[in-house]
Amino acid sequence: MEKSGLRYVHLAVEHAEALEQLELSTFDTIDPSDLYDTHQLTRLAEAFPEGNFVVLDGDKAIGMGLGIFVEFDFEHTDHRLNDILGEDGVENHSIDHPWYYGTDISVHPAYRGRGIGHQLYELRKGCVRKFNKKGIVAGGVIPGYRNHKDEMSAEDYVAKVVAGDLYDPTTTFQIENGFEVLGLLSGYVDDPSVKGYSTLIRWNNTTYQE
Repeated sequence: MEKSGLRYVHLAVEHAEALEQLELSTFDTIDPSDLYDTHQLTRLAEAFPEGNFVVLDGDKAIGMGLGIFVEFDFEHTDHRLNDILGEDGVENHSIDHPWYYGTDISVHPAYRGRGIGHQLYELRKGCVRKFNKKGIVAGGVIPGYRNHKDEMSAEDYVAKVVAGDLYDPTTTFQIENGFEVLGLLSGYVDDPSVKGYSTLIRWNNTTYQE
């Protein structure tokens, strides 16, 4: 698919190395051990290309929306991203699992504000509908909290963002794209800039059929 001069394609092995660098530049406050590496991206491309999307400007990878199908226990939600990824990024994936877990969405800083993130969310929602899954669940970074972490708790910050009293570049965007915030995850990734906090978010597929 092509839109605004950019191409949206399924993840392929040839993208792996460039996407590792894209993620490192996008999430520069997160410990690299909590991010995808080339090996994991290669395995993901081999195992589940139809559920993973890459944005290309010419031959340059400038965005991605990644995920796997998982079982998810909403009664016991505390987890780290690496608990989902496992050692090779796909060991918890099965085509039969009911939830799409969004493991990464990245857009190169120079390309933000062009609707790329929204389009990646729409492609992932389309995948969920195609495979008749219950919805999308993910951990969401809260980059705006770095400006408030000395004056309020993460719980209070997220509550204000959900209420519309504060703007967070990621959480506000996710809410605008139909996600609900279920709570906080502590230590989801090693990101000292926001004291290691992320949100737990969910989007329900209203076309899902048992």
